[in-house]
Amino acid sequence: MPGQVHCEVEHHVGWIVFDHPERRNALSANMWAELSEAARRHQADDEVRVVVMRGAGDTAFVSGADISQFEGSGGGEVQGGLVRGGGNAFNDLAALDKPLIAMIHGWCIGGGLAVALMADMRYADEGARFGIPAARLGVGYDLGGIEALADEVGLSRAKEILFTADRYTADEALAMGLIGKVLPKPELEGYVRDLVGRIAENAPLTVRSVKILSREIRRESAQRDAAKVKAAVAACFESEDFAEGVEAFLQKRAPRFKGR
Repeated sequence: MPGQVHCEVEHHVGWIVFDHPERRNALSANMWAELSEAARRHQADDEVRVVVMRGAGDTAFVSGADISQFEGSGGGEVQGGLVRGGGNAFNDLAALDKPLIAMIHGWCIGGGLAVALMADMRYADEGARFGIPAARLGVGYDLGGIEALADEVGLSRAKEILFTADRYTADEALAMGLIGKVLPKPELEGYVRDLVGRIAENAPLTVRSVKILSREIRRESAQRDAAKVKAAVAACFESEDFAEGVEAFLQKRAPRFKGR
C-alpha cells in the first residue's frame, strides 16, 4: 500500500507526518491505520507534551482519503473501507489528552480537513486551500464529521461548504473560523515550532487538565464526567510541578516542569 505516516518525537513535541507525495498526501488504508498507531504512541509517551500534524513537503497537508484505491469497488465496499480506515484514527486522535496542532501547507481537502478538525488549533500558510468535495464524488458524510465542522463554522456555513463542494482560500477559512492564523509560507513552520515549544515548556498536568475540561465542556451537562474533571484539577495542585511553579515564581526564574 502506498504512503506512510511518520511518528517522531523532538524536544517534548510529537510529530505526525503524512507522507504520500504522489497523491498530495491523500490517506490510503494503511496510512489511516498508521495515523491511529501514531496517536496512540504519542498518548502513551510521557515525554510528549504536545502533538503536531503536518504533511510531508509544503504542497499539501492531506488532500483527502485516497479514493483511487477503491476503483472498481461497489458503494458499500467504499463506505466500509472509509469507515474502517477513519473510525479508529479519529477515535485515537480524540482520545489525546495533549494539545493537538495542525500545521497546514497547501491542500487540506475532504478527509484532510476532517483530520485537521480534530486538532485543538490550526495554522495555515497563505496558499492553503480548504474544502469538502463529497457532493462531487457522490459519497455520504458522517454525522461526526458534520458536527465537528459545524462546531467551528456554524451549521449554516457547514451546509454551504458541503452543499457547494467549493474550495476556500486561507483568508476565507480564517474568516469563517476554520483556522486560527494565516502566515506566509516561509514563516509557518517557524511560527508553529515556537508555539508548540512554549506549550511544551508549560506544566504538563495543567495543560492536560485544560484539554480534559475542554472536552467535557462540549458534552451536555448531565453527561459530563465531574469526577474526571475534579481529579484532573486536583492532580495539578498535588503535583511536584505546582511546588516548582510557586518556587520559580518567588525566585523570579523560569520553572522546570517534569509532568509529575
